Amino acid sequence: MDTTGYETVAAGSGFGVAAFVVGGLVLVGVLIWAVRLGIKVMRSESRTPRGGEHPTLPESGPVHETRQRREPDEVPRAEETGRRLTPHELGSSGSRRSGEQGRPRWNTGSSGSFGGGGPGAT
Repeated sequence: MDTTGYETVAAGSGFGVAAFVVGGLVLVGVLIWAVRLGIKVMRSESRTPRGGEHPTLPESGPVHETRQRREPDEVPRAEETGRRLTPHELGSSGSRRSGEQGRPRWNTGSSGSFGGGGPGAT
């Protein structure tokens, strides 16, 4: 009985297992190195700003919020132009300052919502 083939396979599988284990250890080492490098980079980026790097107020003082009512720009209808408009002819979907800048108010006696306790239709 010839067992040379079995001995070759057995010797080769031992080498394969050893190569697999060594490759796995190298991979784990590379991953640990990458995580340490990432932590080092994060620590160097998340530092506190030094003098001169802090934001400063403008010379005119603090900027305050302004409130204004806006109304949308109207899109021309196809009946007015005689043809369909293409997207580049529409431009941006902007808005303009409204002529009336007063705050919108609800009608008296109505909460402004459905079923909000108004007088209702009797």
